[in-house]
Amino acid sequence: MIEWFSDWLALWMVLVALVLIFSGYPVVFSLGGTALLFAFLGVEFGYFDWSYMTAMSKRTFGVMSNGVLLAVPLFIFMGTMLERSRLAEDLLHTIGFLFGPVRGGLAIAVIIVGALLAAATGVVGASVVAMGMISLPVMLRNGYSKELSSGVIAASGTLGQIIPPSIVLIVLADQLGVSVGDLFKGALIPGVMLAVLYGLYVGGIAIVRPEKVPALSEKIRKAGRKGLGRRVTLVMLPPLILILIVLGSIFAGIATPTEAGALGAVGAMILAALNKRLSRKCLRETTEETTKLTTMVIFLLIGATAFTLVFRGLYGDIWIEEYLTGLPGGVIGLLVITNVVIFILGFFIDFFEIAFIVVPLLAPAAVYLGIDLVWFGVMISLNLQASFLTPPFGFSLFYLRGVAPPNVKTTAIYRGTIPFILIQLLALILLILFPGMAS
Repeated sequence: MIEWFSDWLALWMVLVALVLIFSGYPVVFSLGGTALLFAFLGVEFGYFDWSYMTAMSKRTFGVMSNGVLLAVPLFIFMGTMLERSRLAEDLLHTIGFLFGPVRGGLAIAVIIVGALLAAATGVVGASVVAMGMISLPVMLRNGYSKELSSGVIAASGTLGQIIPPSIVLIVLADQLGVSVGDLFKGALIPGVMLAVLYGLYVGGIAIVRPEKVPALSEKIRKAGRKGLGRRVTLVMLPPLILILIVLGSIFAGIATPTEAGALGAVGAMILAALNKRLSRKCLRETTEETTKLTTMVIFLLIGATAFTLVFRGLYGDIWIEEYLTGLPGGVIGLLVITNVVIFILGFFIDFFEIAFIVVPLLAPAAVYLGIDLVWFGVMISLNLQASFLTPPFGFSLFYLRGVAPPNVKTTAIYRGTIPFILIQLLALILLILFPGMAS
């Protein structure tokens, strides 16, 4: 019995970590605690000795000195500053009035703003909260379906997961060992395609069920026309220019993602200052939020590093690689298993946790089978996006529930996201069938 247990120590390590995570125990402690427990068992069963664990200090310093990960707090700061200074709110109001006269125009405006906020922030929570607070009451007052309003806001807010400069893309680039710039380029077309599919769905609803997406009333449209041209120029152009500068500098090879992130952070503060909204309170709140999110990411990465080190000491990486590369169907088999596992895990655990735990186990098998890692990373990111919308732990659902009016029930929010989850799966299938989109 003991011999059988020791032979499958790597498998038991994964199972124990998943049990702790699903039980609600903090992920960083679940990973770190499991690593310590199985490090002791690994020494006892002769897999390695304690000197092997000295590599942990080197890996930790490697994480802290990783220049790529420095882009994470910079892009978080950029997005949070745009949200806290209410520039995102201005953008929503302006585009809402532009598309209001059309059936489904408000929903289309939410999708456009979601894509713009994704390209300007890369932070899903900020996008969903901003659009939920501003757009949802307006859509409901104008007769929009509660389900469709909730679904389009939650789904559009998650575009920050796939449209560059996504924080998740930066983390995936680090875990896969590929260029952040290449991953940004690869994700751009699939991200825009997903936004277009959302828009086509809303357009279809406007044709089939027009009562669910009425146009703005003439009274509201008249009130919004005053000074609309000036607002379009002053509200829409500056964020668009900032987006073009940040992403353009990366794609053109002029700046690294970290340098572009710093440029974006400074640019967001300049925009806030020009609008006379760069207050001490705004700066403090932005800095605090950036620190919280960055600390969470770094601690998760250190916990995952400890877990991966012990897992490899137990020859778990070899076991995983042999299993995945030996699947029926070769590449197709690996892609099916990868997408099914990530999609199911997305129901229960956070996208960062999936990126830090699962991706390092899948990457060696993908390399062995000759899969393009940039395309592989974009595929994983597109799949991870569904984790924001799938109950019971979809973060976009929680964000929206927190700011939605009391008359919008949780069940209505859940029902509203179902069509958009299906659209995300359709986009995932299209990416697999046409991999050139991510090249």
